Amino acid sequence: MRPSAVAFESGAPYRWPSARGTMTIEALFYFAALAVAGVVAGLIGGLFGVGGGIVLVPVLLHLLNVFGTPPEVAAHVAIGTSLSTIMATSWRSLSTHAKAGAVDWDVLKSWGPWIVFGAVCGALVAGLVSAATLLSVFGLGLLALAANMAFARDTWRLGAAMPTGALRAGFAGAIGALSAMMGIGGGAFGVSVMTLFGASIHRAVATASGFGALIAVPATLSYIVTGWGKAGLPAFSLGYVNAPGFVLLALLSMMSAPIGARLAHRLDRVVLKRAFAAFLAVTAASVLWRVWAR
Repeated sequence: MRPSAVAFESGAPYRWPSARGTMTIEALFYFAALAVAGVVAGLIGGLFGVGGGIVLVPVLLHLLNVFGTPPEVAAHVAIGTSLSTIMATSWRSLSTHAKAGAVDWDVLKSWGPWIVFGAVCGALVAGLVSAATLLSVFGLGLLALAANMAFARDTWRLGAAMPTGALRAGFAGAIGALSAMMGIGGGAFGVSVMTLFGASIHRAVATASGFGALIAVPATLSYIVTGWGKAGLPAFSLGYVNAPGFVLLALLSMMSAPIGARLAHRLDRVVLKRAFAAFLAVTAASVLWRVWAR
């Protein structure tokens, strides 16, 4: 039986096919695809300082669709599982940057509560909205990130210092909410915001790695709670978080991230950024077309 031909009973939890030998073949296919996705996500994170969720969510979404997961839960599981991997990878990244003395702890402490608040709100909203709405947020967010990566200039500034008060709450809350709804760490949006307010790129990447940790923990717990007991979840899932996906993706992305970081110092980053921006734009377009062309 082909993976795409997996039978699915309405209202019943997903099961691997029961025919002799079929379960092993399809399970190996699924785990192998997860392993490749984890390696690629780690390389991307190391190369560009962005969360691997940008790669993981589309790959997970495709895999879940291939294996018969209903569309109404596949998007939520892809995003929830992606966030769960960030719990592991972001702490390691933050620890590495902290040892190098690159983290701005004042920013992390003052922005942290608002980022957590935004992440919880974003995750709870994600549990209530349709898959089409969630994928629309993901696709539009990817387009924004692609445009920023392709056209942003290091000299662009919104201010000379990080904002405080209501402006800080707004920016931090938005970073947390959007990241939680897209299944990505805080680096993608956090680095852009910090550099626009005068932070050096190295300081921004190091500090934003802490944003990922602050977002991932409460958001993952929220996805577990809002998805608990939902019909159609893949095997071995806790709510909208798939356990095999978490283990494989977190482990392999942590192993490959240092390789990406080393490559970043050897390759032409301008060419890489433009190529990756094009990849993001194409991925966003394919996701939006899938949703809006229905």
